[in-house]
Amino acid sequence: MAMGTDTQASGGRRRSAGHRHGRKIKPMSEINVTPFVDVMLVLLIIFMVAAPLLTVGVPIDLPETEAKALNSETQPITVSVNESGAIFLQETEIPLNEIVPKLEAIATTGYQERIYVRGDRNADYGTVMKVMARISSAGYKNLGLVTLQEQDG
Repeated sequence: MAMGTDTQASGGRRRSAGHRHGRKIKPMSEINVTPFVDVMLVLLIIFMVAAPLLTVGVPIDLPETEAKALNSETQPITVSVNESGAIFLQETEIPLNEIVPKLEAIATTGYQERIYVRGDRNADYGTVMKVMARISSAGYKNLGLVTLQEQDG
């Protein structure tokens, strides 16, 4: 009653790691893309939620009018006046007397630059007019007021 060794149990062949029933294990040549797809979907959802938050700018409650939307190829310079009367060039708060020098510094097409003035619905009308007068008297010709389109309802 002797105990058999590995070579006796397998009929004279030795068992070793990497061999099963006499065949070699082939490396898997397929790439598992499931984790990659999961990560991409999560990133897509994050960017879809975050993208609208990145373009907020200065919070202004614009008045509504029946004017049609303007088609714009380039992003215009925006001057905003909020409810408390603070003036913003793009998203940076500036005093009234610095509007023209700052516009001259950032206007790429000179006095033909398109400039939009956004005035809050509850902003002082005089402040909005002072801003427009400064910009107009400096020589800028393409000056416009921004409003929201009226919703039928």
